[in-house]
Amino acid sequence: MESESSLNEENNTDANLSSSSENIDILSRNEYNSDDSDNTALNEDEENDEVVKAIIRSKKNHSNHPPSLILEDAVMDICFHPKRDLIVFAMVTGDILLYKYNDEKTELVSTMEVHLKSCRDVEFSNDGQTLFSAAKDKSIMLMDIESGKLTRLYEEAHEFPIYSLTIINDNTFATGDDEGVVKLWDLRQHTTKPIFSLKEMKEYVSSMVTNRDEKYLVCASGDGCLTTLNIPAKKLHVQTEEYDEELTCLGLFKCETKILSATSKGKLYLFNWNEFGLHSDEVPSLTKNAINCMIPITENVAITGGEDGRLRATSLFPNRHLGVVGQHNFPVERLDINNDGTLIASSSYDSDVKFWNVEYFEDLDISLKLKGGKQRQIKHNLPSSKATNASDFFADL
Repeated sequence: MESESSLNEENNTDANLSSSSENIDILSRNEYNSDDSDNTALNEDEENDEVVKAIIRSKKNHSNHPPSLILEDAVMDICFHPKRDLIVFAMVTGDILLYKYNDEKTELVSTMEVHLKSCRDVEFSNDGQTLFSAAKDKSIMLMDIESGKLTRLYEEAHEFPIYSLTIINDNTFATGDDEGVVKLWDLRQHTTKPIFSLKEMKEYVSSMVTNRDEKYLVCASGDGCLTTLNIPAKKLHVQTEEYDEELTCLGLFKCETKILSATSKGKLYLFNWNEFGLHSDEVPSLTKNAINCMIPITENVAITGGEDGRLRATSLFPNRHLGVVGQHNFPVERLDINNDGTLIASSSYDSDVKFWNVEYFEDLDISLKLKGGKQRQIKHNLPSSKATNASDFFADL
């Protein structure tokens, strides 16, 4: 009781502090313990801060591609700028969205309200100053990328909705429509009429490519034909027999000596350039799902996007499936590759856009064959994939 009384007096007046050395000792011990607790708390806070900082650093170190985007409307096409860190999206609404990007973020630069109906194809000019677009409203538009102003308009360019567009050189480009009509356009002409038009395909023109010689324009179609036009002569060169599936996309490989066509049944047909009448080889398919889009990632490796939502890498020489580059929850509709070949972007049916860093292809040994048969090939994930191979998880145990 005396001790409690002393403590109470101590709280009330400084004069009683000297009356009890025991109380002084108690206070000293409490003060020491309080300082020790404060130091411990500070140390814990510092440790927590370091942990947070480490997590942030780790995320930054592992962020080797821009974050994903979920857009409000369906994406019909995507295209990287040839020289700058810019990317455009052609939307089902007819708008074109211009984004700038880096490994930390993607930022909307401008929205161009250009077409009345779905914008189906967008392409940058070789110098990146002009953006070409073609749409379901049958029009073609050219815009200055810096000012966003319309520089040229081709109204009612086709009788039917335009499906695809490709740039041949600085002065010439081509378009294909839903009914198999291909038209060539020359920017030096003061009129808005094509310099050549040809109707040889029965269905939509899904894809068109040419090489540096600019002599032939090779067109894939929904009718299952590969149709080649002679550009200087402005006439049909050759057309294949109809395949029993749609030809959905095209890509050039082996220094433009090979052309690869993908199909609605998941097949890949390889043609020799200048020998367009019949394919020279067929890459065995892993699945029967349609391949919707394709980009050459090297002179020998193609990345394809399909109905199963997966992006797959395939080596042509030797003929081999390399693995899954990435995944979407819905079918992959469009693909493109950036200006230095290290980054690809893919869009899905659910308006989801994802970016994948593919620098590892520079060092990937394509001669190594996956063991485990077809099922292992179907499921094998490459470094860019967001999924991990189960066999890799158990490898070190």
